[in-house]
Amino acid sequence: MRTRLLPLLIVLMAGVLLALGIPLGVITAGVEQQRVVIDRIDDAARFASLAQFVTARPVTEADKTPEEDERRATLRTELARYYDLYGIRAGVFYRDRTPMAAAPAGMPVPQDGEGAQAFREALAGRRSHDPHQIWPWDDTGRIPVASPVIRDGDVVAVVMTDSPTAQMRFRVLRSWLLIAAGECAAMLVAVAAAFRLTGWVLRPVRVLDAASHDIATGRMNARVAATAGPPELRRLARSFNEMADNVEDVLEQQRAFVADASHQLRNPLSALLLRIELLALELPDGNEEIASVRTEGKRLARVLDDLLDLALAEHTAADLQLTDVAALAAERVDSWRPLADDKGVLLTYEGQRAVTGWADPIALSSALDAVVDNALKFTPEGRPVTVEVAPNGERVHVTVADRGPGLTDDELARIGDRFWRSGRHQNVSGSGLGLSITRALLTAGGATIAYAPHPPHGLKVTVTVPRTGP
Repeated sequence: MRTRLLPLLIVLMAGVLLALGIPLGVITAGVEQQRVVIDRIDDAARFASLAQFVTARPVTEADKTPEEDERRATLRTELARYYDLYGIRAGVFYRDRTPMAAAPAGMPVPQDGEGAQAFREALAGRRSHDPHQIWPWDDTGRIPVASPVIRDGDVVAVVMTDSPTAQMRFRVLRSWLLIAAGECAAMLVAVAAAFRLTGWVLRPVRVLDAASHDIATGRMNARVAATAGPPELRRLARSFNEMADNVEDVLEQQRAFVADASHQLRNPLSALLLRIELLALELPDGNEEIASVRTEGKRLARVLDDLLDLALAEHTAADLQLTDVAALAAERVDSWRPLADDKGVLLTYEGQRAVTGWADPIALSSALDAVVDNALKFTPEGRPVTVEVAPNGERVHVTVADRGPGLTDDELARIGDRFWRSGRHQNVSGSGLGLSITRALLTAGGATIAYAPHPPHGLKVTVTVPRTGP
């Protein structure tokens, strides 16, 4: 969920930052250019004030006066110094576009574009309009500014400035870099905030997921601390704890009922079996009805014993220890070998002699007893049953393989269910609870049990024990 929520938050925050940063960059460029234009207008106005006293154009050399020459020389000197100092071309032109003074010499009046438009507006007595925006990548752009020279209410000349934009573009680019750096810093802060926010929101979900997994795997005492996260998730955590308490109570009542019922039925059943035996003494030997009743009574007693064992297996917590699984499996094989020899089944142990894993030794022994007993029941005389222990990474596999009739795919899907027995094996003694008890014993210690065909025929049961501690 975090991988889906984080990109959404990051994209939204990036969109907000871009929506703020792009207009800010445009405004910064516009402000910087406006400042340059205002400076050029002020410069043009100063040159216009100097030029308004030398606007009379001399026709001949005799028309020139010393005062006129001095003012014209002053204007030319100021324009030249201005050009040398700032690199900005500037000139004063009569209405017919002939130069009064210009720096550098020979500076023309633009014939088209924004410069020509600015010159025409100045002839009309207006300040030239703002030029188009110059961007940092526009290395050929220039800023023309024109200002009218007015004498006795008439426009007699025009001051033109043509400014390069390298320094302005550099300042704009520097401002943009600062904005970009600020945006990146804000984005990093936003990403960190998004991580914290998603962590704060999803932490109760992860805790809830872990608790649900614990309950699903049998650790019914798992609960969620409803102290972190949004109010809705805290309320969900409290509801989950209440649900888990109710489920645990129901399961505990169910286990207690099964255990109590099994225990309470044992005494009446024992008395009934005793009366059956007393009744059998008064009947002729070989009576089929009394033999059938005796068999069903013993089967019922076996079912009650298995029910009690199942209730205890589901209720008892596992005592996990670092166990030599190979030695334990070999010991159980030796214990069952006399029965196997009596049935004519070849029971053997294969695999390593020392493989450790974390398990409850008593529960694992009981589980292996149930699996080996089941294999010996269904394996015909003269066929083998093998028990093999092999490490596999972080797990230890204990495999019990027989050469019995095996099970179909549908039967493999149901094996281990309570009271389930294959219709082909109803004549074999059993209650249908042995493998259920085995699964309960293994699950309590973190182990698993799996069933698979053993070609060409037979059943392979694999008990998996973890090698890492809890």
